[in-house]
Order: sequence, then C-alpha cells, then structure tokens
Amino acid sequence: MAAFSLTFPSTVWGLESFGPWSLVAVRSTLAALVAGAFLLVGRVPLPERRHWAGLAVVAGGVVIGFPLLTTLALQTSTTSHAAVVVGLLPLTTAAFAAVRTGRRPSRTFWLAAVSGAVVVIVFTLQQSGGAVSRGDLYLFGALLVCAAGYTEGGRLARLMPGWQVIGWALILCLPMMAAGSAVALTVEPVRLNAHGVIGLVWVAVGSTFFGLYVWYRGMAAIGVPKASQLQLAQPLLTLLWSVLLLGETLPLAAPIAAVAVLVCIAVTQRAKS
Repeated sequence: MAAFSLTFPSTVWGLESFGPWSLVAVRSTLAALVAGAFLLVGRVPLPERRHWAGLAVVAGGVVIGFPLLTTLALQTSTTSHAAVVVGLLPLTTAAFAAVRTGRRPSRTFWLAAVSGAVVVIVFTLQQSGGAVSRGDLYLFGALLVCAAGYTEGGRLARLMPGWQVIGWALILCLPMMAAGSAVALTVEPVRLNAHGVIGLVWVAVGSTFFGLYVWYRGMAAIGVPKASQLQLAQPLLTLLWSVLLLGETLPLAAPIAAVAVLVCIAVTQRAKS
C-alpha cells in the first residue's frame, strides 16, 4: 500500500513533464524493461500456454487500463479526490474474485465492504455537487479494469511467483507500449523537470513493477477478497502525500471519508471469508 499510495502524486508530478498518453506509454515501457531484465537474469522459462489468457487480463487491467484511466482523471480531479474514489477498488475486486473463484465471503464481509463503498459514493457526489464528473467516470472505469486484473493476477500468483505474473504481463504489453511511446512523444509536448522525471520513474518502477510484485504475492498468501480490503488504507496514505508533496488543501470530507472506509478494514479482516 505504501508503494501504491504514491502512485497518484507521482502521476501528477509526471504530468508536469509529459502528456497523459506519453506518461502511460513510457511508464509501461520502462517497467517492462526492468521486468525483462529480472526475467532474463533469473532465466525464467516462458509461462505455460494456459496462463497467457490470464496474463492478458492482468496486462489489460493493471498495465494499461488503470494507469491510463487514472492519468486522464488526474488532469481534472485532485489527487485527494481520486484517492477517496479509488477506495471502491476493494469492493469491486472482491466481487470479481467471488465470480472468478467461486468463493463466497461471509455476510459480515460484504456488509463492511458495501459500507465502505457507500461512503465513497456519497463523498463523490458531495464533492461534485450531486453530479458525476468526467474525471469520476474515468476513475470508475479504472476500478472495473483494475479489479479484473487484480483478481486474475492473484489467481496466477498461486501458480507462479508474483513478480513473474506482473513481469510477463508487462512483457506482453511491451511491443504496443514501445510503439505508443514513440508516437505519443512526438505528438504531445515534453517539458522535462525534476518532478516529472521522479514521477515517471516512481510510477514505472515503484508502482508498476515493485508494488504489483509484493501485492500479488500478498494476495496469493491470504486470498484475493481479504487482500483487496487492505487497499482501503490506501486513500489515507495518498491524502498524506497529496498535502506533503503537492501542497493540496484537503476538504474536510476527504479525511472523514478516508477514516470511515479505514474502519471497514478491521471488520473485513475479522470476517471469515
């Protein structure tokens, strides 16, 4: 969660130097090169044919879909607002996991998860004057594709090491992302500065590779539904970074909503799933 909590602030920094399409494409390309180096050094064999479909879901969800949609959202939404909205991710991930794996968490688990989701929805409507903004639509779309990628990645992490799951998903996207980088960098302006470079490096290496490696390893160890609820802690950390790194002024509703969903973590972790 520490690695993921820095993703939105780092993305905002990255947007100081790159356009949204360039940032996402270069981010994925750099992460794929790092993953490829680890796979080569470890002499890791190619995954079995039956695993490639799952890896494609991971790639579409967490390598392409979530980074692109959240980056587009952060052009109009504040980091603090986006952080609280993404608090819905645990619920969507648990729902995908229930359908995909056939496991059914307890009623207490679902009650706590839905309660956290309701808090986030109310916060979103309150902050946007009762209407859903374009940025919120991007964020809600990001939740769906990311939940699918998390669920499938968690399943695969029981069959192969977590770093190989995200590693091969990144390699699968490398040709498209490399081509996308070449095109986007010629179309969108590039204004390099320290914030932009640091932001790019972090979202590529810290969030995309390292963060997902330990995340999938954790999901394999304790199960997708329970692991997904730990992400309810992410908004609180991101709110902290938004103030310290970006100088944002938090609306009172943001920390209140973040604390409310954090309470749900204790309940879902105690609930038998």
